[in-house]
Amino acid sequence: MSTLTTSSRPQAAAPDLKAMKAKQQIAWSSGDYAVVGVTLQIVGETLAEAMDLRAGQSVLDVAAGNGNFTLAAARRGCAVTSTDYVESLLKHGHQRAAADGLSVGFQVADAEDLPFDDASFDAVASTFGAMFTPDHGRTASEMLRVCKHGGRIGLANWTPDGFIGQMFKTIGKHLPPPAGARSPALWGTQDWTETAFRAGASAVVAQTRHFTFRYRTPQHFLEVFRTYYGPMLKAFEALGAEGGKALTQDILDLIGKFNRSGDATMVVPSEYLEAIITRR
Repeated sequence: MSTLTTSSRPQAAAPDLKAMKAKQQIAWSSGDYAVVGVTLQIVGETLAEAMDLRAGQSVLDVAAGNGNFTLAAARRGCAVTSTDYVESLLKHGHQRAAADGLSVGFQVADAEDLPFDDASFDAVASTFGAMFTPDHGRTASEMLRVCKHGGRIGLANWTPDGFIGQMFKTIGKHLPPPAGARSPALWGTQDWTETAFRAGASAVVAQTRHFTFRYRTPQHFLEVFRTYYGPMLKAFEALGAEGGKALTQDILDLIGKFNRSGDATMVVPSEYLEAIITRR
């Protein structure tokens, strides 16, 4: 009987991170994430406070979307550079900043290859953005690289067990992710955060918080997300009519497990991990 040695075993193909990124960029460019994103403003404010930002500090918002943390930092007198690889989202952020009379710099940039010199910023942050990059380790390294020594990196990321983390898992049952893709919800775990940032940090402090989704009904939530939230919009497009019905029911069932409204409305707390990393 012949045996298969470790060296002769078929090796799993490495994930095509470039193809993943291109597909993700199309997804986030579809719909209108700003409709959903603007409801999350309180998370940006909470993170800005947790980072103890000071007026005059240089701050980078990575994968900023429509600028929730960007605006929070600018309101505190910081010199903010807001970046994302989806230009239309930055335009929303620019409009919001202008409406509030805030001065912010906006720049198209890839979180995995930030176009800034080493140690360029006093503070670097990302709220529900960096977690979606295909190459998690590279993104974490880039955030460390551009942060000054003694500066702070702030993160807000959905946990695997919270509502949004479970919604990702539910979608994945119907539409499995590409082979080798790592779950975005890893960013919402203390173990991964420690592993990714500890070597370049003098301190990593993390705690769980909750953002509460409030909609007229669960069906209203689903209507908004499948229309405006790019990844869900693309999932429903890919599944077709019958597959879409099954996913709809599973998401409504999931909402039912988390909903604490006690009436016909939707009041669903979603757990996220807030992490503050002090750069070594």
